[in-house]
Amino acid sequence: MDPKTTMQTPEEHRLEEELRRCDPDKVGHDKEVSVERIARMAKEIEDGFHLLSKYRLGATFFGSARCGVGEEYYEAARLLAGRLSRAGFSIVTGGASGIMEAANRGAFEAGGQSVGLNIKLPHEQGSNEYLTEEKTFNYFFSRKVMLTFASEVYLYFPGGFGTFDELFEILTLIQTKKIKRVPIILYGRKFWEPVIAMLRSQMAEEFNTISASDLELFTLVDSVDEAYDAVLAQVKC
Repeated sequence: MDPKTTMQTPEEHRLEEELRRCDPDKVGHDKEVSVERIARMAKEIEDGFHLLSKYRLGATFFGSARCGVGEEYYEAARLLAGRLSRAGFSIVTGGASGIMEAANRGAFEAGGQSVGLNIKLPHEQGSNEYLTEEKTFNYFFSRKVMLTFASEVYLYFPGGFGTFDELFEILTLIQTKKIKRVPIILYGRKFWEPVIAMLRSQMAEEFNTISASDLELFTLVDSVDEAYDAVLAQVKC
């Protein structure tokens, strides 16, 4: 057997382990299929890095896809993204509706760069109409890699499981020093204060599963002005 067809690079091994968790029945039983999938995953990551390398200064917005036009957090994200865009930031989102659309819209209306990193889902998740550039991913984990390394600041508006997934991903990478510390802005006291209280009382104090200092990894804000000032204070433009 030709060793060139059996030896794996470290990247291929890591991607196969990811695939094993996602689709264990197909790894090992159909090696050719898994290698093809690994190649597609690697290509997604490569293309994603190529896309993002064009943007020197980025601000990534996360939040609920269910937030509609005219709602408080939609309009706040739109206004904040517009101001950050005019300050020189490229605005990056998941490319779909809700807070993502609001942030892309704010950047688009300000004449700035508005980037969407979308995902193919069983129920169609279309891109919003305010993107100047976009890429659609097949795999959640490769999209998460791109969103993790997309920007110099991350802004989290009220959201669901996906928003929390991305928040705790970034917090874990910073806490474990896998990436350098980057500013994390949580927008909306009414939504985030109960979450922070739980982290403090349950995780930091009662169960000691995080350190008290870990609660200093993010900044809580409650207005567009406060958020804008927090970003500019923590990011070198």
